[in-house]
Amino acid sequence: MKQLQTGSFYGQTNQITHLQGITITDTEYTLDKVDWHYHENAYFTFILAGNVIEGNRKEVYHCPAGSLLFHNWHDPHYNIKPEGFTRGFHIELQKHWFEGLEFKQDKLEGSFAVNIPDVKFLFYRIFKESKVNDDLTAIAVESLLLQALNKMQVNNTGSLRQVPAWANRLKELLGDDPARKYTLAELSEGVQLHPVHLSRDFSKYFNCTIGEYIRKLRVEKSFALLADEGLSLTDIAFTCGFADQSHFLRCFKQFGGSNPSAYRKLLLRPC
Repeated sequence: MKQLQTGSFYGQTNQITHLQGITITDTEYTLDKVDWHYHENAYFTFILAGNVIEGNRKEVYHCPAGSLLFHNWHDPHYNIKPEGFTRGFHIELQKHWFEGLEFKQDKLEGSFAVNIPDVKFLFYRIFKESKVNDDLTAIAVESLLLQALNKMQVNNTGSLRQVPAWANRLKELLGDDPARKYTLAELSEGVQLHPVHLSRDFSKYFNCTIGEYIRKLRVEKSFALLADEGLSLTDIAFTCGFADQSHFLRCFKQFGGSNPSAYRKLLLRPC
């Protein structure tokens, strides 16, 4: 089984950014199938456009644009690329990077999908920083990455407190169709919990209000659609459930830290 070294991924490499203990690789997936392999470093894969299927010894992930996966070092996996253009960027973490951090490398075990909107927003900002690539990129990327790891750790710690079944069910319900205009009564009925208890306890497990969480999901969905040049910003706004383009722009800037036009130009800019 082949081991890939730092900065090496199957496909067409558009850009490699080497920082202190961190390597960011922008890659276009060009092979229909990649056989079992593993990597020298632990790394994240963030799909920017298209689709890819990835399997390891435990699970198979179907990854559309906006999907975020973590892979531990020496964790074997394979890839299948459906028809069409697929692009992603990878953030490799060398072992010495973890030295001295409160977040230890042994807390990242195996391979898994990361489905936390706030973490994904941070990775979009990391992608943006990698394209700026100036004398502040290293400190900016490291800071954003540590924020992301901390949010992942807090989320995992919370899961150990036995998140109730209704919270997991609600997360699936809202994630399946964030554009739908739910009422509190519908959500309560969907998870079989009284509206008063749902309103009171939601923030304990989602760290925000119901409205804020749904807005985050809608903005997250919009990021994944910006790579499609056939969609206007108005099309994306309505597809994601926003009342109009101005509402979409406000929410995108609030959670995305930029505006959708600027991010789209960055995403579509030739590497």
